[in-house]
Amino acid sequence: MSVTADDVRRIARLARIAEPEDRLDALTGELNGILNWIEQLNEVDVEGVEAMTTPVKFPLPQRVDNVTDGDRRERVLANAPKSDEGFFVVPKSVE
Repeated sequence: MSVTADDVRRIARLARIAEPEDRLDALTGELNGILNWIEQLNEVDVEGVEAMTTPVKFPLPQRVDNVTDGDRRERVLANAPKSDEGFFVVPKSVE
């Protein structure tokens, strides 16, 4: 698979990236290099290789799920520009 300058122009337009015309040839070469590298990776024999999420197997640390920051409504609302009956008051943004 190879990428043409028209492909790069279309990709840039879809990504809303303004690329000058003089950069299209360089980007085409870079993208083709990436695709060639991916094709080389596809040639690797991975038969019998177990998929992994990390190269090091270790258990994730677990912590006890305790509520440690409750009953501070007044302190939190003290930072609000405006509050009413224990809730933040914000301007209406949608009619």
